[in-house]
Amino acid sequence: MLSGDETEVEGRGRVSLRPISKDDQGEFLRLARASTELHHPWDHSPTTPDAFQALIARYDQPGEECLLVCLRDTAAIAGVIYINSIIRGRFQSASIAYAAFAPTAGLGYMTEGLGLALKYAFQELRLHRLEAQIQPTNTRSLNLIQRQGFRKEGYSPDLLFMDGAWRDHERWAITADMTVFRATPPHPTLPTR
Repeated sequence: MLSGDETEVEGRGRVSLRPISKDDQGEFLRLARASTELHHPWDHSPTTPDAFQALIARYDQPGEECLLVCLRDTAAIAGVIYINSIIRGRFQSASIAYAAFAPTAGLGYMTEGLGLALKYAFQELRLHRLEAQIQPTNTRSLNLIQRQGFRKEGYSPDLLFMDGAWRDHERWAITADMTVFRATPPHPTLPTR
């Protein structure tokens, strides 16, 4: 887990990643409230202090990562990336989700941030596979995931409960060998056979 004491995940671009912390509450809530129209009906980022504290508690658990996409020149938050349900052993997999915030949406920051998150997931966490579930009408998200090299693997009716109903989702995935990142030794929990 990338702790608050560790350095940020940095690239050569305009953004870096860092773990969310309780100190981000004010800025995160302001951005989430400003982004409710942009996110509806696909994402429901916390917009209250209680919901933010629940988010912090969830991502303080093993197997869960919440990373903020921050502008390198100002440290302002541009988006959030979640690496959820990390499963080790023979699977070495997790789910990934993300949301841009309205003030900086459409400027390419999430493309850069997601690229850094993939590098972190495959090199630092030493995962083998990441999956994303995206509603078919969420064209911006579908375009973003395709730019990163994910492949479409299927369609799941009634997969997730969102906006008051069970929603269909497309399933997309990427494995470490589909990326340009350097190979890393397998995670110690991967069996030898």
